Amino acid sequence: MTSQSLKLPRHFYRMPPRPCPYLPGRTEQNVFTELAGIDGVALYDILTHAGFRRSHNIAYRPTCPGCNACVSVRVVAGAFKATRSQRRVLAANDDLRGTERAATASEEHFDLFAQYVASRHNDGEMAAMGYVDYAAMVEESPLSTYVAEYRDANGLLLAACLADRLSDGLSAVYSYFDTEANGRSLGTYMVLRLVERCRELGLPYLYLGYWIAGGKKMSYKTRFRPLEALGPDGWAAIATDDMAAREG
Repeated sequence: MTSQSLKLPRHFYRMPPRPCPYLPGRTEQNVFTELAGIDGVALYDILTHAGFRRSHNIAYRPTCPGCNACVSVRVVAGAFKATRSQRRVLAANDDLRGTERAATASEEHFDLFAQYVASRHNDGEMAAMGYVDYAAMVEESPLSTYVAEYRDANGLLLAACLADRLSDGLSAVYSYFDTEANGRSLGTYMVLRLVERCRELGLPYLYLGYWIAGGKKMSYKTRFRPLEALGPDGWAAIATDDMAAREG
């Protein structure tokens, strides 16, 4: 089935407004649809190009009243060149072994996820997630989804990333890591490895979700260049120096 022959679903829904988790004092509101049926994979390809993200078996996009701060961004994998600091990150983690595994939950992965959330996002919704919630996040996907995990020489799990494979790239859904592994910059490392994987697979883009000016949790995305952003006229290259300046 091609994207040209695919019929978009008839039903999109709007979530109730709630406080924005990224910009204090603002309101968040998303539009979403279910990724169901045999069209789910092709549908998500189309929706990703339109700036949607996936959570479980739904695709969503911010439509916040009076705000357009969320900008969809993707790394152009074939043209990517690691900076000096990124090369240092790769060298610091040269001892890690990366493996792609099926998108299934495990106690080991959940323990790492819980430690990461408690350390970095203890004020967000994920802080209340138990094992069942975590398993749903990992396993409820109608797409070609996998977990990339990274272990040290002793087999200790240090980092993992849930990723979707699309027709033109990989999409980083959620990553988590040992926040006490000092000097490794594991979040940056996993993005670098995903870019590398895109190149190995001949896929042009790594989708990184939303960049938000002023949102410190999203600022790392400006460090991966070249970067494209979705605007009114479609996807286009964006000057990451300008984005960094807007971060203030």
